[in-house]
Parts: sequence; structure tokens; C-alpha cells
Amino acid sequence: MRSTGARDEAWPSLPLEAWSDTCATLHMWTQIVGKIRLTQSPWINHSWHVPLYVTSRGLTTSPIPYETRTFQIDFDFISHQLTILSSDGGVGHLPLQPQSVAAFYRCLMEELARLRLRVNIHKKPNEVPDPIRFDHDESHAAYDPEYANRFWRILVQADRVLKLFRVRFIGKCSPVHFFWGAPDLAVTRFSGRRAPEHPGGVPNLPDRVTREAYSHEVSSCGFWPGGGAIPYPAFYSYAYPEPNGFPASPIKPEAAFYSSDLREFILAYDAVRQSETPDETLLAFLQTTYEAAANLARWDRQALERTID
Repeated sequence: MRSTGARDEAWPSLPLEAWSDTCATLHMWTQIVGKIRLTQSPWINHSWHVPLYVTSRGLTTSPIPYETRTFQIDFDFISHQLTILSSDGGVGHLPLQPQSVAAFYRCLMEELARLRLRVNIHKKPNEVPDPIRFDHDESHAAYDPEYANRFWRILVQADRVLKLFRVRFIGKCSPVHFFWGAPDLAVTRFSGRRAPEHPGGVPNLPDRVTREAYSHEVSSCGFWPGGGAIPYPAFYSYAYPEPNGFPASPIKPEAAFYSSDLREFILAYDAVRQSETPDETLLAFLQTTYEAAANLARWDRQALERTID
């Protein structure tokens, strides 16, 4: 068992009200970077060509194709800068500091152009109500480096545990990746069966994208900084289509509950952070909610899972 100090260092507190402005600004910055990857990348099933990935310093696009070259964009939440690296040796930098979304967008595009990387993106944010075009957004301009760093440190822990959870499944499964639409860090398991057409209706996201993402039956889980009906950071787990009886399923730990607003099981991040064994607490939530979905929907678990010693 780790000391309380060591646990708090690995799993820091992140009350949403303390960094909501920074969270909103950073959300838009990640959307800009994510859309650069989206624009330049061939389409992969379920939009797996658009997320970012957790690194030992922040988030990365991973290599993005550009003609015969590649480039990547990295958020560094230790040095608090954005770095662009191209395969021909080019390097660009942009400080992460209080600045509007419009200023961030303009400076990033200027750095890309300087590296002979001219990319045009759709400038309207996705999955948010009342979106403001990136190049016009002067209202989101906060950046608190302490809370940006805390958010990344939580992503490091969540990424690590979600990867442990992922290895138990040998069926089709997504990478652990950061979707900038919500934003959330997620991993998704598939039963292999087609799903009924998704109704769509996600704010400012084409229904065809949502329907392709949910074309097959899934059990999905991850971490989200919070908002709306859940005004605090939380882990979540849901199934699509949701099988009968799913909301009433017995799950662990006791602190977890089913949100009828989101149609997801929710486990407050603080319940994990304050646990004597955070990894075990989170893994219990991930496993029991998956089992609830898989058992009720009659997944072929014997074919899809393996025993881990």
C-alpha cells in the first residue's frame, strides 16, 4: 500500500470548479489539434484516426501523414508547450499559456505553415452546444498550468489502468485513446455483432459519424473531467445497445451508480483517488460493469476473453 502522499501525487485532486475555465479552453485546443490529425489521416473504423494518445509528458497525435512526410503535434504539460515535429527534421513550438482559442489557432497554423505543413480544418467545434469557430473564439482564454498538469497526471494513471483492463479481452477492442469531442479517455470492447442504427443527435456531430462509431455492439468505459449532470471528474461505463436490466445490475464498488441522465454507470474520480488501492477499485468498476453488459446481452465471453495470471 502506498503512502497517502505518494497516492495524492499519482492521483491528484481535480475539482471541476477549480479549473473549469482552463478545462474549457484546453478542450478547444485539443479539438484544433485533433482536427488536424482528422483532416490528414485516412478514415479508420469508428473514427479511430482522430484521437490523441497519452504520453509521458502530455498528449500526442502520433505521426500524421503529409504528402511524403509525417509530422506529429505534442502537448507537453510539464514544460507547458506545444511541439510540432516533422520527419524532415523540422521543429515548431507554441507556449501553453493564457491565450484565446483564436490566438492559439492562429499561432499553430503559422507554425505549421513555417514548416511547410499547410492544413485546413473545419473550424467549428464538435460535440458542444453553441460552438464558436476556433478563429473567432476570444471567450475561452484561460490556462492554469497546475491544473493542466494535474489533469494530465490523472490521464497517465487512467491510461495505465485501462490498458491493464484491455489485456483481458482478445476480441475486437479499441486502443486506449483520448477523444477530444467530449473530451474523454476511452477504451471500447466489441461483441462482434452488428448493432441497431444509433439515433444520433450528438450536438454538432454528423449523425453518420455517430452511426458508424456505434455500428457494432459495444461495452465502453473511460475517464471524463465532468460537466452538466456530473459536475465532477468521473469514470464511466456504458453499453450500446443497452441490454434490458443493465441499470439495475449489481456492480462494484459501492460508490458507483447508474446515471439515468447519461445512461451510464458512473464512479466519481474521488472514490478512486481516495481508495487505499486505487487500481483495484477502478478495475473492479471496469470489470463488473463490463460483465453486466456482456452477460445480459449474451456475449460469447469464452471466445472473447482470456484468463490473466
